[in-house]
Amino acid sequence: MPIEENLGLMRRWFQEVWNEGRVQTVHDLLAPNAVARGQRSGEEDIRGPEEFVKFVNEIRGSFSEMTLKIEDILGADDKVVVRWSASMTHTGHTLGFPPSGKSVRIGGISIARILNGKIVEGWDNWDQLGMLEQIGAYKHREAASGRPIGRDSLSVSVFSLGLAGISGNISKAQSVPARTVNRSE
Repeated sequence: MPIEENLGLMRRWFQEVWNEGRVQTVHDLLAPNAVARGQRSGEEDIRGPEEFVKFVNEIRGSFSEMTLKIEDILGADDKVVVRWSASMTHTGHTLGFPPSGKSVRIGGISIARILNGKIVEGWDNWDQLGMLEQIGAYKHREAASGRPIGRDSLSVSVFSLGLAGISGNISKAQSVPARTVNRSE
């Protein structure tokens, strides 16, 4: 499929599935054997349209007044990348938390691989922690200093790589332990 058609497919996906709540579009655009990663926490994949419809219903059942905006969309070969933002109100309990009535703003990046007019694979990275904070389901812990830890700190891992000669092959990788760095430092 030409890149422009893939971009149009993803625009349709975000508009119809997320803004309009049309679950039929999931069946129309998601391949039967599609795999989606990153929508839920951990390593739990969503497989096929039926499982994805359950996910859509969970999110839309917990949040009303959902408005999702495509901020950027890029395509190359068989992949499309979408940077998006969303605003919504927490009015339902399908995620397992009592409705807070709070407005929520989150953002994310989705990557889809498209084959023959269907999404066959997808990866999502979105601000699940921010969503939980905004509805009151997660609170920052306090460090010994009395300052919050969590989103205000950054874990930094530094890796030192040694290259073998001019061939460019990696001969060794040495991991330096991670340490937490406060943004105020």
